[in-house]
Amino acid sequence: MEPNNDPSKVIESKYGAKRGAKSDAKSTGAAEDHLLSGLTSDEAHRLLTQFGPNTMPDTNMHPLRMALEKFWAPVPWMLEAAVVLELVLGKYVEAVIIAGLLVFNAALGLFQESRAQATLTALKSRLALNASVRRDGVWKIIPAAELVPGDVVKLSLGGVVAADVHITGGEVLLDQSMLTGESVPIEAGVGVETFAGALVRRGEAEAGVTATGVRTKFGRTAELVRTAHVVSSQQKAVLRVVRNLAAFNSIVIVVLVAYAYFLKMPLAEIIPLVLTAVLASIPVALPATFTLAAALGARALAKLGVLPTRLSAVDEAGTTDVLCSDKTGTLTQNALTVTTIHPMNGFDEAHVLALASLASADGGQDPVDAAIRAAALSKGISDAPKLVKFESFDPAKKMSEATATDSTGGTQRIVKGAFSVVIGLVQRTPTATVAVNELERQGFRVLAVAAGPQTAMKLAGLVALSDPPRSDSAALVTELHELGVRTVMVTGDAPATAAIVAHAVGLDGAICPPGPIPDNVHPEQFAVYAGVLPEDKYKLVKAFQKGGHTVGMCGDGANDAPALRQAQIGIAVSTATDVAKSAAGMVLTEPGLAGIVAAVKEGRITFQRIQTYTLNSIAKKIVTVLFLIAGLVMTGHAILTPLLMVIVMVAGDFLAMSLTTDNVRPSPTPNEWHIGKLTMAGAAMGICLLAFCIGILAIGKFGMNLGIETLRTLAFVVLVFGSQATIYAIRERRHLWACSRPSLWLVASSVTDIGIASLLAISGIAMTPLPPLMVAGTLAAATAFAFILDLAKVPIFSRLGVAERPSDRSLTHKTKGIRGLGAQRRSSS
Repeated sequence: MEPNNDPSKVIESKYGAKRGAKSDAKSTGAAEDHLLSGLTSDEAHRLLTQFGPNTMPDTNMHPLRMALEKFWAPVPWMLEAAVVLELVLGKYVEAVIIAGLLVFNAALGLFQESRAQATLTALKSRLALNASVRRDGVWKIIPAAELVPGDVVKLSLGGVVAADVHITGGEVLLDQSMLTGESVPIEAGVGVETFAGALVRRGEAEAGVTATGVRTKFGRTAELVRTAHVVSSQQKAVLRVVRNLAAFNSIVIVVLVAYAYFLKMPLAEIIPLVLTAVLASIPVALPATFTLAAALGARALAKLGVLPTRLSAVDEAGTTDVLCSDKTGTLTQNALTVTTIHPMNGFDEAHVLALASLASADGGQDPVDAAIRAAALSKGISDAPKLVKFESFDPAKKMSEATATDSTGGTQRIVKGAFSVVIGLVQRTPTATVAVNELERQGFRVLAVAAGPQTAMKLAGLVALSDPPRSDSAALVTELHELGVRTVMVTGDAPATAAIVAHAVGLDGAICPPGPIPDNVHPEQFAVYAGVLPEDKYKLVKAFQKGGHTVGMCGDGANDAPALRQAQIGIAVSTATDVAKSAAGMVLTEPGLAGIVAAVKEGRITFQRIQTYTLNSIAKKIVTVLFLIAGLVMTGHAILTPLLMVIVMVAGDFLAMSLTTDNVRPSPTPNEWHIGKLTMAGAAMGICLLAFCIGILAIGKFGMNLGIETLRTLAFVVLVFGSQATIYAIRERRHLWACSRPSLWLVASSVTDIGIASLLAISGIAMTPLPPLMVAGTLAAATAFAFILDLAKVPIFSRLGVAERPSDRSLTHKTKGIRGLGAQRRSSS
């Protein structure tokens, strides 16, 4: 017989009937006998073997494997091939330099993923360490990892529920907000199911374990977090750039080799020529530049109270066009507050609160009592009754009560609890029933307060509580809307409650109907998604991503963790659990939500910097390989040696990383990578640079009759100087004289690059020396070229859409559609 691996079947066999189903007297008696004794040690051992320990599996990737993966990607492959070719040719110095570049890129990439496994660790730490369980007829404390389906456990005040359970006796107040998104603790009695990770705020109960380990709701959340993955736009951009450059340069290299063969060049010259072309086509510093730009953006955000835990999240913030926001603890304060007081005839708000406060526990973990006492303190009265005796909340009676003496010395009984219970102690009034129904319809939790002599109590009033919106939530939603980011609420709370909060923060729109979220849903369809489970939030994020959106997810609880992990940018608020913080790409370290807007703006600045470097890199790689063909045609020899090419790579590519510090303006709407248009723009700039380089080389070859070795030095110098001219021409999308001032680091790197190239060329280090006047003349020509290129740049960028910031046109249209939809809804309402 095959072993039974379904926990529900185990529970059914132990209890004698399925939960929720009626059973006969015999099966009921069997269940009661089981509740008295629980499992035996032998049964527990067998079930532990069958279902495994009540823990999350260890899925941490080995550090060595993480490191090795950094060497398995397109750019590392090209560098590794170059190292092998250098070693074959005996060029050991060049091989060491390229290997150093390879390790540098890998180390930066590894740094990005150093926190990638923190989420599951935090999930494990959230679970209870020990549990009170009945084994062999006696209660004992055992490690929570040893719990099995069918065990009988005790839920006590202040404890963490250690597994998914079905309550069989007693009543408790459970805080499940970090798991389900419910903002108000729930009263849980016989027949109620609760989940691993819930906190017992009041009472005591016995329960049967229904699921352990990965089968719990918590375990399924952990599994969603583990499997959640989305390729960042940075990774996609790097792959597309490398793919385009590889495709173009491969064709050029084939042409180069064919022409060299046609010239009958010896193999000893063809191999170095091919190696030079391969080195020229590698965007060696592109991945490192993405990392550095994001690191600088992260540093700027840290000063604004935002801590990025994944560097890619900084760039993603600039491309985000949809923000899915949790309600509880994100848009709201995650703290119950007295919202409305409805006094009955003969009472006022202050006296209703004073009476309710007397029937509330002073201290303890009940958030309802704490909220009422806090509200009563703000409305103090001089003739409040004096407390004589207090009886805490009784789950069976669904109320708490107090005995007090009033200002005349008379004795009063004060009760506070569910309206249906309290109204039975007083004379029923239709107005009170109508008021309760109206308040509950608005999503409030309503308590009734009655007071008076034991035999003549009166309904004093109603107290409505809710989790109010944060003071800055409405402003956040408005500002994000102005930035072109659509905000939707995604919550596990009830639709009525969610709708009230959504309206208060400016999310006026349709509410998604109950049931499975459609796969083809789009952000403009609904403003609120209520009653959703963790897997629903996760599916919603994936559905938006499937529609081509870059999605941000903002939350605070374990129930948000899968969606936070799946989103391109997950944002955990300052009060979030460790689970949410480690799953998110960014953590707000200060109260309030202003950090989200700061992240979006800083992300767009980072994007512009990276885009400029990418544009510059495309232009340089294209022009360098084409320049090799032009030089071969003009001279019959390789115009650059592998060593000169390595110097260009180190000095040019890495010093150009200073573009990550440049002064740029954030775009007014979300960015988007258009690699095809960017490649065409880079190619156009490259052709202009190629014409400049060929012109200088032609002057040296035909006008000055320079030898091949001197021409190689001249080619090296004109490439370096021309590249610097290109950087200043394309660093902004407008004309040079209308641009922002370049950063100090950019100017310093340019001076260093030009200085190194001039020193090597004039001194003849690693190359044939050039006269200082020739070097100075080339630099002057490059300066003039920068202004000429600037004139050509504006119409080219405008034609290709680069001048408007990527995606401005499409997203402006999309934003207008969102605004129009909002206006239509407002007019209809």
